[in-house]
Amino acid sequence: MRLLLDEISVSIDGAALVHDLSLAVDTRQIVGLIGPNGSGKTTALRCVYRALRPTGGAVRIDGADLARMPLRDSARLIAALTQEGSADLDFTVEEIVALGRAPHLRGNQALNARERELCRRAMARMEVLHLAGRGVLSLSGGERQRVLVARALVQEPQVLILDEPTNHLDLHHQIRLLAMLRESGLSVLVTLHDLNLAASACDRLAVLSQGRLVASGTPREVLTETLLRDVFGVEATVVPHPLTGVPQVLYDLSSAEPMEGTPA
Repeated sequence: MRLLLDEISVSIDGAALVHDLSLAVDTRQIVGLIGPNGSGKTTALRCVYRALRPTGGAVRIDGADLARMPLRDSARLIAALTQEGSADLDFTVEEIVALGRAPHLRGNQALNARERELCRRAMARMEVLHLAGRGVLSLSGGERQRVLVARALVQEPQVLILDEPTNHLDLHHQIRLLAMLRESGLSVLVTLHDLNLAASACDRLAVLSQGRLVASGTPREVLTETLLRDVFGVEATVVPHPLTGVPQVLYDLSSAEPMEGTPA
């Protein structure tokens, strides 16, 4: 299923946050959205999972305007892991994961045997099955993040939207999550701050700066020393990974300018 951000713009309280953004995620493709803090990445994602409506342009799924779709229908196609995806009520892990089936159910309809097995498999895949009976508020940040990924998988979407999904995860679970995305067969749009993980996991990268798309292409095309300097304001060296050849960014901390107010 193809996702298209078709010249979307977003303005809130008179401030333009995203400007004429055009970005495609083809079927079974992983596209990473990268850029500095405040560049508009999360705002763009919120338009896709319908927490925001673009003030200009449209989000399209296989050509259909998402805004014209019933919410239940779009929720069957698109699942999202957001930065605000915390749970305030102390549901158990298995109850949280089962909420992923909500777009497919009516009223208080109970899960059938297939859906219960789907939940079990998703929890096992994210290594939280042993936590099934635990209250979600008792979990660590990383455990909770994995529960929310399992909930998104149980939704059986065709498009997966992930906003900083590796937050709170240890190295083992970061790698497992990104490997799972590559194996999932879903169309994925993901924001990542770790550029080396983005280069390894994504087929294409799109770079936002001040709400505008400034670069798009394969990781090898996008991650250049010039772009890192111009967009992120860092001096870095880009080298090929010795096993995969994908670009890897090496940072020199001694080249960083001290923060304002910090003694030199």
